[in-house]
Amino acid sequence: MKKRISELLLAAGIDCFGFLPLEACSIQKPHLLERCGVHCGSVALFAIPYYTRACDGARNLSSYAVGKDYHLYFKMLSEQILDVLRTEFPQNRFAAFADHSPIDERRAAALAGLGVIGKNGLLITEKYSSYVFLGEIITDAHLDALPRDISPCIGCGACHKVCPQKTGECSDCLSSLTQRKGELSPSEESVIRKYNSAWGCDLCQEVCPYTVNAKKRGTLYTPLDFFSEETRTLLSTELLTQMDDEAFSKRAYSWRGREVISRNLALLEKRNALTKDQSP
Repeated sequence: MKKRISELLLAAGIDCFGFLPLEACSIQKPHLLERCGVHCGSVALFAIPYYTRACDGARNLSSYAVGKDYHLYFKMLSEQILDVLRTEFPQNRFAAFADHSPIDERRAAALAGLGVIGKNGLLITEKYSSYVFLGEIITDAHLDALPRDISPCIGCGACHKVCPQKTGECSDCLSSLTQRKGELSPSEESVIRKYNSAWGCDLCQEVCPYTVNAKKRGTLYTPLDFFSEETRTLLSTELLTQMDDEAFSKRAYSWRGREVISRNLALLEKRNALTKDQSP
């Protein structure tokens, strides 16, 4: 089964994966395991690279929000793989998760050998740096797999030096700030305008030596066509208004509704208008 899962992932273009006993994972949502009927077994962890060349240009969106929502990709991928596994191994149970997972995905991925844990709290892979989404297939089958030691990154601290939260410019992560509902304080609005972020933040990833090296090697860019389709790097109020509900639902920022990102875009456009008026 381990070989078959590997073949299916490679056929889908996923080349960063590993295996782990379920007992080695930190279980955070046991009810999800109860729901799928798996109490012990194994986990296949995999990293989905999403960074595209479109992300290299000017943008006011985090790179993960430039393409279509990765949950759509994961749903398609997991359904394909689970259909095969359930057909070929009818005696076993299988379930797939991403984001809303029963386990601590980052820790499990590190234990499975996918990468190191950065000072920014992200899993950093050698090939794609931290520009990956994590997913897993959990099964009640016991596969041959042993946990590895969790390794830290090189610890250069470059990520902390550019993080608005670490430097004291705001009390919350900038990415979290752009996703917060309701009114923001004047200082919080100022941070969003300063960093020109309508959604998310990539500052710590951009300066990371792992990212710099992966970009030099050319490995940073995803081989998955899904993330290069319908890319949008610069969002505006006009473009957001033109999106119908179906198109909007395909974007990573849709889960928060239109109001939050509309607020952020209004802040950025007000800043741009002031800058334009002040130019000679």
